[in-house]
Amino acid sequence: MSAQIFPRNANAIFLASLFGLVMLVVGIVAAMVGFYLSPWYTDVGIAPAQPVPFSHKHHVSELKIDCRYCHATVEKAATAGFPATETCMSCHSQVWTTSPLLEVVRTSYQTGEPVVWNRIYDLPDFVYFNHSVHVAKGIGCSSCHGRIDQQQLAAKAQPLYMGWCLGCHRAPEDYIRPREEVFNMEWDVNALSLAQRQQLVIEYQIPTDGRLTNCFVCHR
Repeated sequence: MSAQIFPRNANAIFLASLFGLVMLVVGIVAAMVGFYLSPWYTDVGIAPAQPVPFSHKHHVSELKIDCRYCHATVEKAATAGFPATETCMSCHSQVWTTSPLLEVVRTSYQTGEPVVWNRIYDLPDFVYFNHSVHVAKGIGCSSCHGRIDQQQLAAKAQPLYMGWCLGCHRAPEDYIRPREEVFNMEWDVNALSLAQRQQLVIEYQIPTDGRLTNCFVCHR
């Protein structure tokens, strides 16, 4: 009779070790997914430092300044555009003329050097996005930027993952609004029935045959 090579509890030790290894892998994967979806990775809700502490809440909600006054190219170009210093000074040559918070703006105006803002939404080079197309098709500012009119300091509202973008491309009727409401931050999609929104999709000639989910639409 051959001698016992492994101890009697070897099987139990092996199974426990295997279970522990599986749980370790699951834990690592869960931690990675959690980090990938967290604000530490997506920057959602985090306002980056800016050369001027510009408040959208003050300018949009309180002063009722239209988005297009500062983002002048949003209806006609791929980018919404940062406001020129001259735009800022059209008001601040008269108000807050000595505020230290606006020293950067005054210096920019005097020297001609533009203010260097830190981007909040910075898409990768392999992603194509056109603001003017989305505005023309009835997609409102708040659909992507959230209630930026309520933010003291601008922060990212959406992670901009591909799946999030595809959600709108697959069902534009869930997000579309009349063109005249695009810049209305308080617009509620339920203000129109589903049938009315579907009619807007037809009226604005938005493809519903799957073309909007083709790779080349965003990756060119």
